[in-house]
Amino acid sequence: METVRVLGWAGSLRRGSYNRALLRAAQELLPDGMTLEVFDLRDIPLYDMDVEQQGLPPPVAALKTALRQSDALLIATPEHNWSVPGVLKNAIDWASRPPGDNSFQGKPIALMGASTGLYGTVRAQLHLRQVLASLDAYVLNRPQVLVARAQEKFDAEGRLIDEPTRALVQNLLIALRDWTLRLQRNP
Repeated sequence: METVRVLGWAGSLRRGSYNRALLRAAQELLPDGMTLEVFDLRDIPLYDMDVEQQGLPPPVAALKTALRQSDALLIATPEHNWSVPGVLKNAIDWASRPPGDNSFQGKPIALMGASTGLYGTVRAQLHLRQVLASLDAYVLNRPQVLVARAQEKFDAEGRLIDEPTRALVQNLLIALRDWTLRLQRNP
C-alpha cells in the first residue's frame, strides 16, 4: 500500500489547546498507509506584503515546503467569534501567496475541531471551507469531526478519552487516506 503523508496544523497556539490534543489523538489513531507530521504555526509572522516582497521569512518558507511535500493536510481548528482563528487564517494567507504560488492548489484537506461549546466548531469549519474553496483545495466533506464539550472528552493530560470521538477521528483519517489516493490516481 502507498503511504499518504499528511501535514497537520492546529489553529491554536495555546499549549493546552484541545485542538492540539486532537492532532495528537490523530497521530495515535493513524490507519495503515498514513503518516502525520504536525507543524507548529507559532513562528509564522503576521502576513505583510512588504515582507513577502523582500523574500519569505524562514518559518513561512518551511511551512510552504512542508505543505508541498505532503500529500494531504489535516487542520484542527478552534472557533473564535463564530469563525476561523486569526493564527490559522494568517498561515493560510502566507501559504497561498504570492499570486501564482498557491500551496493549496489541488491539495486534499480534512477538517476537525474541538470546542467547549455546544456546536463543536461548526461555524469555523464552514468559514474555513469557504476560504479553502477559493484556493482550489479539495476539502473532504465527510465524516465531520465537530467535538463539542471538549472538556468532557479529554483527560487532564490532554488525551482524547471519548471512544465515539476517537472512532470518528479514525474514520476521518481513513477517509482522508482513501480520498487522497483516489485523487492521486485520477488527477
